Amino acid sequence: EGLIEFYDSFKDMFEFFCKNTTIHGTIRLVCSDGNRMKTAFWTLLLLASFGMLYWQFALMFSQYWAYPVVLTMSMHSEPKMFPAITICNLDPYRFQLVREHLVQLDHMAEESIAFLYGVNTSASLFHANEKNTHVKDLPSVGNLSRSSFKLSQNFSLLRMSEYNNKSGKKHSSVGFRLCNATGGNCFYKTYLSGMDAILEWYRFHYMNIMSQLPVIINISDHEEQIEDMVYSCQYDGEPCRPSDYVHFHHPVFGSCYTFNSKGTDSFWTATKPGIPYGLSLILRAEQKDHIPLLSTVAGVKVMIHNHNQTPFLEHEGFDIRPGIATTIGIQQDEVNRLGGNYGKCTTNGDDVNVKLLYNNSYTLQACLHSCFQHIMVQKCGCGYYYYPLPPGAEYCDYNKQPAWGHCFYQLYNRLRNHHLNCFDQCPKPCRESLYKVSAGTAKWPSPKSQDWIRQALRHQNGYNSTSNRSDIAKVTIFYQQLNYQSVNESALLSENLLLSSMGSQWSLWFGSSVLSVVEMFELLIDTLVLCLLFCCQRFRSKKT
Repeated sequence: EGLIEFYDSFKDMFEFFCKNTTIHGTIRLVCSDGNRMKTAFWTLLLLASFGMLYWQFALMFSQYWAYPVVLTMSMHSEPKMFPAITICNLDPYRFQLVREHLVQLDHMAEESIAFLYGVNTSASLFHANEKNTHVKDLPSVGNLSRSSFKLSQNFSLLRMSEYNNKSGKKHSSVGFRLCNATGGNCFYKTYLSGMDAILEWYRFHYMNIMSQLPVIINISDHEEQIEDMVYSCQYDGEPCRPSDYVHFHHPVFGSCYTFNSKGTDSFWTATKPGIPYGLSLILRAEQKDHIPLLSTVAGVKVMIHNHNQTPFLEHEGFDIRPGIATTIGIQQDEVNRLGGNYGKCTTNGDDVNVKLLYNNSYTLQACLHSCFQHIMVQKCGCGYYYYPLPPGAEYCDYNKQPAWGHCFYQLYNRLRNHHLNCFDQCPKPCRESLYKVSAGTAKWPSPKSQDWIRQALRHQNGYNSTSNRSDIAKVTIFYQQLNYQSVNESALLSENLLLSSMGSQWSLWFGSSVLSVVEMFELLIDTLVLCLLFCCQRFRSKKT
């Protein structure tokens, strides 16, 4: 009895609570007990206040569990690392192993163009520079030069007329027919533009030809030096070093070099904005027509991206025109996403269910390509040539898998229409750097300066072209300013803000504090104890 205060009845307990609690309005229930109208009024008013309070609580919790975010933007100014720059010469190799098949494909393309448009394209269109073409030999697989591969004649280009129900007019399209393994399900891969159809048809055959090459090719054994493509390279007024770039070969965009790929060398630290402190390149932009229907653009492909990131040149980047000086200003933006309950993102890709096929850091494109390749191998039995292979898989070849084209194009359409689950499995990175690009161009070299510029290049780099300014280009990439904008996601309603809002609502409707809540819990405990005591007394009285 010294620890627990006992009441004679529930009425005494309720009166003690109303007279001593810090909750406003409860004392009026006791003071106005002689006036039933006032008692009823204050009772209804307190009940209405409780209802409004918990209705507001419900709204706040529903908003909190929706996990909304707010974007905050801030500006930062500090020295930072120059981005990675990838350049490609748009001049893919003709490897010795598949050279004969590429020549046959060129003849098939000539015949298809003549059949569709009646244009008699001579062999010189494809093979005028064949004597000067750099053919890359693979000594380690020289015994495979006479491969059993044969070009298929089942994918001929056709011109079709289709009726448009909306316009009521006929329009022609060009495409080729693809069927499944049994031949019972076929469709036409058509394009309104004949040029697009020819290029896609050529790329389809090209992938089958290139699948004959070994998966791992040691290009360094037979690769021309970077000086054959980059005549001059300077960063921040200093000449570039051999350790500043890495080389790789792209089956469509040719020989590629990535400058500052790792982003760990202090040489590439940007301390000042402006053109003199950027990366300046003089490039060979010669169109040798190695594979003209594969790469129809003359110039150089350039992409600005993050360090340790695979450059997906087919999705990003821009082309540099020959005979032009291009000045590219970049500005960096950073995006920081919350992740967790506030959005789907990943820190480094370790928590993603898709096994990445690229050895670089996680990006959304790398995840999507890896996801598609895994599905491609599972559904079609082979891999898409432009993406890395999973262990134990092989690239598609219509001599081995005649229906892989039918399977691939249907899967790719499902991916493009978001019907595959790759977009659900591949979240965006939680931290991402984006580069805004603005460019300006001018003719280079000018007619009055091209003679001495060519002479200087000839003496220094062995430049031997006698054509007009259509085989060299100049590119300058620089930071417009070292200020960068950071966009950060933050919780709109955090735990602290939720508690603060709940306290504000409690004070609004009852003018009380957290201690008032403790008093209500005390009243509840006293009620339970009193009920227990009354039950015990009744049980004892019945037993007696």
